[in-house]
Amino acid sequence: MAAALELARQAQQAGEVPVGAVVVRNGEIIGQGFNSAIAKNDPTAHAEIVALRLAAARLANYRLDDADLYVTLEPCVMCAGALVHARIRRLIFGCRDLRFGGVRSKFHLADSEILNHRVLVVEGILAVECVGILKDFFDERRVARPDGGVAEIT
Repeated sequence: MAAALELARQAQQAGEVPVGAVVVRNGEIIGQGFNSAIAKNDPTAHAEIVALRLAAARLANYRLDDADLYVTLEPCVMCAGALVHARIRRLIFGCRDLRFGGVRSKFHLADSEILNHRVLVVEGILAVECVGILKDFFDERRVARPDGGVAEIT
């Protein structure tokens, strides 16, 4: 998870939502990524998707059934679906995404009994650090309005 947090910091420096992900197989990182949807003009360029693409290319196989994915934020529905399709063995995430979470917060897609593959889900690893980097990122983008409200900086 420490490697995923470092990638989240890189995303933050690039002006992206700070989420980082690594795919690990046999103790080795085989794919990594951070959110890059803005830079790539690609709504699918989430940290998990970037990491899965690199891992699959490295193994020359779209099935990653003996690999684990570590990510700082609970995956969205798109990313949770990709984990199932890739046959990821285990998902380890830092903190929940209460707005868009596809694994625990809104849906239970990754380990749904109605799908043909279930990902083992572990949550809360380095959660304080994972929440902190997101909070800092969004706090930096908010400014107080004269009426006492909060405005987003674009």
